[in-house]
Amino acid sequence: MKRLGVLVLLLLVPLVLAGTFYWQATQGLPSEAELASFSPALPSTVRDVNGEVATIYTRERRIYVPFDELPPQLVQAFISAEDKTFFEHEGIDWVGIAGAVVTNVQSFFSDKRPVGASTITQQVAKSLVGNEVSLWRKVREAILARRLEAVLSKQQILEIYLNQIFLGRNAYGVEAAAQSYFGKSVEQLRLEEIAYLAILPKAPSTYDPVRQQGRALARRDYVLGRMLADGKISAAERAAAAAMPLEAVPNRAIPRGRQDYFIEDVRRTLIAKYGDAPEDGPNSVYGGGLWVRTSLDPVMQAAAEAAMRDGMTRYESQRAWRGPAGQIEAGDGWQNRLSGVAVALGYPSWVKAVVLSKKGNDSTIGLSDGSTATLPGRNAAKPYRATNRSAAQVLKPGDVIIVTRTSSGWALRQTPEISGGMVVEEVATGRVRAMVGGFDARAQAFNRATQANRQPGSTFKPIVYATAMDNGFTPASIVVDGPYCVFQTKLLGTKCFRNFGNMRGAGAQTLRWGLEQSRNLMTVRVADATGMDRIVTQAKALGIGDYQPVLSIALGAGETTVLKLTNAYAQIFNQGRRVEPSLIDYVQDRTGKVIWRRDTRGCPGCNAPRWNGEAMPRPQGRVVQAIDARTAYQIVHVMEGVIQRGTGTALAVLDRPLAGKTGTTNGPNDVWFVGGTPDIVAGLYLGYDQPRAMGGYAQGGTMAAPIWRQWGEAALKDWPKKPFVIPPGVRMVRIDRRSGQRVFGMWPDGGPRPAVIWEAFKPQSEPRRTERAEDVLARRGSSRIRSDAQFLEQEGGIY
Repeated sequence: MKRLGVLVLLLLVPLVLAGTFYWQATQGLPSEAELASFSPALPSTVRDVNGEVATIYTRERRIYVPFDELPPQLVQAFISAEDKTFFEHEGIDWVGIAGAVVTNVQSFFSDKRPVGASTITQQVAKSLVGNEVSLWRKVREAILARRLEAVLSKQQILEIYLNQIFLGRNAYGVEAAAQSYFGKSVEQLRLEEIAYLAILPKAPSTYDPVRQQGRALARRDYVLGRMLADGKISAAERAAAAAMPLEAVPNRAIPRGRQDYFIEDVRRTLIAKYGDAPEDGPNSVYGGGLWVRTSLDPVMQAAAEAAMRDGMTRYESQRAWRGPAGQIEAGDGWQNRLSGVAVALGYPSWVKAVVLSKKGNDSTIGLSDGSTATLPGRNAAKPYRATNRSAAQVLKPGDVIIVTRTSSGWALRQTPEISGGMVVEEVATGRVRAMVGGFDARAQAFNRATQANRQPGSTFKPIVYATAMDNGFTPASIVVDGPYCVFQTKLLGTKCFRNFGNMRGAGAQTLRWGLEQSRNLMTVRVADATGMDRIVTQAKALGIGDYQPVLSIALGAGETTVLKLTNAYAQIFNQGRRVEPSLIDYVQDRTGKVIWRRDTRGCPGCNAPRWNGEAMPRPQGRVVQAIDARTAYQIVHVMEGVIQRGTGTALAVLDRPLAGKTGTTNGPNDVWFVGGTPDIVAGLYLGYDQPRAMGGYAQGGTMAAPIWRQWGEAALKDWPKKPFVIPPGVRMVRIDRRSGQRVFGMWPDGGPRPAVIWEAFKPQSEPRRTERAEDVLARRGSSRIRSDAQFLEQEGGIY
């Protein structure tokens, strides 16, 4: 009996040890259920408003191709090269392992390299357990290989393998490798090219088509021989393929598509929502294979980038040269060192260069492509900052500079020190059509459109006047443009306000005139009468900011971003209806399922196959008013006057209904313009990142408005010219533009500065006093009167 117990113990101990070993080896491995739902890492694709691919978020070349779309000859090439018994074993090739052991024992006493016996299934398992070189990893790999064979078909395993295997040049999978090495898709590959890809899984760098071409050709021919031996190609096909040279395209960077501030902001939003890497979740940006539809308008984005860059460089052209963008050693290997220097180039025609040598004021420069050229001294004649010397005189070998080719040869340029941001937004939806956050998104990560808090200056004044119109004022209300002082505290004393540029007061004027001419004294007087608590409440409701109720806020002293202020204007232009800015319309996972949508409103009947003859279905949802629709129209109507005869007349040449407001902060440190059409609103500012004076001549109307005009000329040329819609409850009344009094017997003449204009009033708020047409004309020094009949005939009616 004792002997039996010992025998049982001797049998149980190995079994327990084996069970413990197996349990330990399987810890952390994916279960069969997890393997059945395994999905390889895939890049995320971003599309623009037209559905075209804008960019791909990827750190590796990965292009997934289903098994049914892979060429059979390519599949067989990899089987012949890597695992000829793939369709016969169950994940582990025991015969191959035995052969490898014998071969490696023999190799131990010779110079032959060891051989492996990993099957294709084991190579797939290896990608899940890691690349650690150890027997323990091989055991875990074998266990996982058996699990894979239990839950996946051979075709599914091949599909994962051929889309996941690393093949060099940062390419993962055969499709990415085909494009990387041969510049074509897998279905376009010839036999010799297929055979070359099949040699790469073992050691891609060992068979580089340029540096190791001889070794690569020998190994390629070996694979062709294996395919012949397996009966997959004929002898004639093998001979023809072996006779072909190995012609690969040069290694190129991963094509990523657009690289701008809009795309980068989308990326940051997605990472915050879904994570960065595959380990962060199934829908990660760099592994989840997301399909992202955005509101990016390529035309508007390109126009915004060009207008902002041109505006920055115009301002910079009047400034001295600040010095080189960097410094490197100018000796051998300068090209590689130059490529490592990040420089904000902005324009496609601008390139970075390094000064290699000097001869007088002329410099020999090295360009990014490895070529050399001459930078004439006459093309680098800008004065060097704080000296009486030119840039050409102070350049020295090793200086990294920016140059561009001109009709007179290469010329020196520099990245503008001033910067800014711009946002373009749809009025009705809040969808952002374009975004610029600086001079060059590739070298300047800080997005000034969303991250820079700046004082908006006079672009905040429409909020003040709109709040006033909600509290008893009208566009025709008379306000004194004159000295205005307020007592603050005993410590701070009395504060007296001034007009911009210390302009003298103009006396009693209409509210409209005060906004058109951007008068500070009138604004603070209106703000004080309205109540700053009401004004900051309205600013908060529009999403501009949460401010203290002090009078300086009325002149734009509270900080905000371009995105917030542009969105506030969009709500005003949208008849006061609240909209939230958004860059992403919806996000789909790799299977096409929508996992996030911007517009979550229901719409019963919208997807019906046929119209039932009843009222057209509309999206459900409650409309939230951020500001009274009538007030919103009143302030828009006044801002139309800013363009026609106020501080924004630089935009009148666009010849379309426009409304907007210029802004200039103290210093002046920043210049602004925000405005647009009934469909599109765009806002922008220019200023130094560390706020400082831009110069006394810098104003919103002379610097920011021309940028907006350049953008509008390109972006709005195909958009229809539509008037702003008058909401219910607004009465259009003829008034004398300067006095604000109601006029009878005289009509607007259509010019930019008419004596009589149409003004928007809420019911029972229109002026009670009236003027005769003769009195209005006498004050204007004119005798022109259009009768009612003439007006109706010439204008075609009243709208």
